[in-house]
Amino acid sequence: MDQLLGPLLLFSVFIIFFIVLPQRKKMKQEKKFYSELKTGMKVITNGGLHGKVLNINDDGTVIIETGAGKMKYEKTAISVEMSNKLNAAGTK
Repeated sequence: MDQLLGPLLLFSVFIIFFIVLPQRKKMKQEKKFYSELKTGMKVITNGGLHGKVLNINDDGTVIIETGAGKMKYEKTAISVEMSNKLNAAGTK
């Protein structure tokens, strides 16, 4: 029984540090991004659509203006990582 305790403890620590904590950090970053989303921000959706936020609705949707017109998306359909890269490149 004592032989199993060491590897089990090591595996538990591995799971916590390499899976749970990074996922929690990513969720906090996404929540912060969605709360700071403003009209006029350039965004990229998970599908690769580039556009600018025109309106943020209370029901969790946003109106995005693209070259093809205006489209309604869920906030969660916006790629946090790609949008941050786009906005960081635009400020340099």
